[in-house]
Amino acid sequence: MITIRSAITVLAALAASSVAPAQVTEDTEPMVAVASGVPAVPAVIKLIDNEVISPGTSVDPLAPTNDSEQADGAVSDAVKPTGDLPTLVAQFRGSDAGNGELECLAAGVYFEAKSEPLAGQLAVGQVIANRANSGRFPSSYCGVLFQRSQFSFVRGHSYPAVPRASRQWQTAVAIAKIVDQELKESIVPNALFFHAKRVQPRWRLTRVGSVGNHVFYR
Repeated sequence: MITIRSAITVLAALAASSVAPAQVTEDTEPMVAVASGVPAVPAVIKLIDNEVISPGTSVDPLAPTNDSEQADGAVSDAVKPTGDLPTLVAQFRGSDAGNGELECLAAGVYFEAKSEPLAGQLAVGQVIANRANSGRFPSSYCGVLFQRSQFSFVRGHSYPAVPRASRQWQTAVAIAKIVDQELKESIVPNALFFHAKRVQPRWRLTRVGSVGNHVFYR
């Protein structure tokens, strides 16, 4: 005869053997309440453009996508062009200077140094920029260019027309942009004056060096 205690022991053993421990694997779906009517959600959510967001990652539905940022022309970090002087000139060469100030700077480079090597054109453009920043001359490129008795090609408040389709003008525009953005330093730094080698003015100035057919001073 089975006693009551024996029956309880047998029933307890049978109940323990019928329940297996939970097994968690990489394929396990997240648990939801039984009969809740809520479908299981995969552990990884795949969004538009094949972007995968892991669980726990915060997603802002109002944040712009890469496509919308590119469409608006938004750039997170402005990157300046790099390279040697000929490479930079090739990147910036064009007929349109962009604004009146750069137009004046390009005109100075064109009329004073269009037949010079690129380093010589850069040096001439840098002189105009140095003057504008020195506090000793007008504070703009156009102001420096039109200052009385400074540049021989200037007549009053104007200069001759330039052939905008010519490669020499387009190179001068590129040099002006390079100078304005401080992308390349002249090999005659801090120069404020220059003259052609064919003349010998009696200037009591510090000679900085010479580039092409010009001698530079400060």
